Amino acid sequence: QVRLVESGGGLVQPGGSLRLSCATSRSIFSIAAMGWYRQAPGKQRELVATITSSGSTNYADSVKGRLTISRDNAENTVYLQMNSLKPEDTAVYYCVAGWGSAWNWGQGTQVTVSS
Repeated sequence: QVRLVESGGGLVQPGGSLRLSCATSRSIFSIAAMGWYRQAPGKQRELVATITSSGSTNYADSVKGRLTISRDNAENTVYLQMNSLKPEDTAVYYCVAGWGSAWNWGQGTQVTVSS
């Protein structure tokens, strides 16, 4: 397994920015893909963004142009830069890593967008 530790969540006003971090216990090069899910009350779990070991990215339509996934290979860390945040972005955000036969999950970090 790979261990994932998220950080950077918190309270932010609409239109504000936040940067989430996901520290991994293994080299990102050894992980086929990583991503961010979010879960909000009353909503389906949503895959927000993914990034492969080669650097290819993909995003949910709802966050394109506002959220950006990136990585720091030297630090074995994946980031989610969140800009122009909306109240509907409020959720617990989970870092995930493709390892072994399934996704490995972090414990999540709360993001609240409210005035």
